[in-house]
Amino acid sequence: MGAPAGLPRIVYQQVIEAALREDLGRAGDITSSAVIRAETRCDARIVAREPGRMAGGQVAADVFRTLDSGVVIDIVILDGEEIAAGDMVLKLAGPARPILAAERTALNLLGRLCGIAALTGRFVAAVEGTGARVADTRKTSPGMRALEKYAVRCGGGINHRFGLDDAVLIKDNHLLVAGSVTAAVERVRAAVGHAVMVEVEVDTLEQLSESMACGVDAVLLDNMDVGTLRRAVAIVTGRSVTEASGGITLETVCSVAETGVDVVSVGALTHSVSSLDLSLEVETVHNA
Repeated sequence: MGAPAGLPRIVYQQVIEAALREDLGRAGDITSSAVIRAETRCDARIVAREPGRMAGGQVAADVFRTLDSGVVIDIVILDGEEIAAGDMVLKLAGPARPILAAERTALNLLGRLCGIAALTGRFVAAVEGTGARVADTRKTSPGMRALEKYAVRCGGGINHRFGLDDAVLIKDNHLLVAGSVTAAVERVRAAVGHAVMVEVEVDTLEQLSESMACGVDAVLLDNMDVGTLRRAVAIVTGRSVTEASGGITLETVCSVAETGVDVVSVGALTHSVSSLDLSLEVETVHNA
């Protein structure tokens, strides 16, 4: 698959700076400053210790460049491409001190994003041929949402809403406070613009039928078993986007997708992912 459109640096630069501040502390990398002369340069590479999928190559490169703009970086494997164990994903050349000082921050970010992309890719492969698409949720690491949702796209998934302001999702607690699906939808329609999508989370087929009567744009079928999902899809008959959600795993996602739902949303893509194991290896050292 090809890489999705990359993120503008302004979207994630604050994440990089915060992570570097956390690692460098008040005095900077005192080990590298003591061990390595200021004029020493090196060639290094970032290598994958296990298979996965690339995501965040440019982000990792910008970590090094934030500490020293003179670091030259070659992104060997592009975002969205498969990674084999032992593959070199980035090649670096430049001053040794900033390369080693930025190492852990770059690997932390790159490893997490590659892990998300790899897990998403497995979910996407599991539903191939069903017509359903795999989406993420808002269950992301604080401050990392744009990056983690980008990694989902690198894995072939799609993004659900980015925040509370870009789409309406009327959930169970909203319904409890409003009193009914109809009351909640009416209040939303009176408050938001015509271009805002309205989705309702439903737990029962009765709530689903009421949502259809309200003409909502999408319904989130929450924690329904496969048989109930099939009945729900039959009730909707294409009038709204159908989204299945709730505890979906790699073992169950195909059977969920085969019910005919349009979207399967999986919080685990971002909240239960294992980072890809990567390492930075210095290859050659150049002393002036």
